Amino acid sequence: MNITVCIKQVPSTSEVEIDEKTGNLKRDGVDSKINPYDLYAIEEAIRLKERTQAAVNVVTMGPNQAVSILKEAYTMGADNGYLITDRKCAGSDVLATSKAISEGIKKIGKTDLIICGKQTTDGDTAQVGAAIAELLDIPHTNNVLKIIEINDDFIIVDVDMPTMIQTIKIKLPCLISVEKDLNQPRLPSYRLKKATKDKDIVAFGVEDFEDTDEQKYGSNGSPTRVVKIFPPVANDSTEIWKGSSEELSTRIAEKISELKILS
Repeated sequence: MNITVCIKQVPSTSEVEIDEKTGNLKRDGVDSKINPYDLYAIEEAIRLKERTQAAVNVVTMGPNQAVSILKEAYTMGADNGYLITDRKCAGSDVLATSKAISEGIKKIGKTDLIICGKQTTDGDTAQVGAAIAELLDIPHTNNVLKIIEINDDFIIVDVDMPTMIQTIKIKLPCLISVEKDLNQPRLPSYRLKKATKDKDIVAFGVEDFEDTDEQKYGSNGSPTRVVKIFPPVANDSTEIWKGSSEELSTRIAEKISELKILS
């Protein structure tokens, strides 16, 4: 069995500069880490590997610095790392990102199960996993709380629905997006870090894909655009009022009306 885990490098701080012209985050030189939700996806893949002797591939899209999170995945037990890196993929929205990753997964080869984290901490759309599955034309489910059974033909999972926990049987190959309650991610292994320090990362770009149409990737392939993005303005001004409860309640009501908090 071959398992592919989709991960993303995200800023490890909220203090990130924004390119005023493009509206994109300036990721170069920013301290980054594996998207926290993706750690649960990696952990579950490693647990399945320990149960079924599966091979675990980890794939990400980003600049060359994203190699670091693939190497970290090696220290958790992943077998192979793949980096999709191409300037033609810059400025991708959900659809263009999903297109590039789906093409990358096809480039990797036969995959029985794709695991994604629930969402990323920088985009928070929670849509990429489902979009990848649609582009690959395979079944998928989100909000997976538990993997009950897996074999060469199907997987049975518990899914967190709005009003119930639903048990679903899905034919392989398929994609699942997992919740953080699924497991407790292991810490990186120093032994594996030493053993994999020279292990290769396979990198490829749009020209290596089955579909090389540049109009489907990056900003060209993104039907949505960020019109403007900016950090919130900090406002730490304070006023101290003194008076009786009647006086203060009247003043608060007047202030609410002045600020137009309530119409």
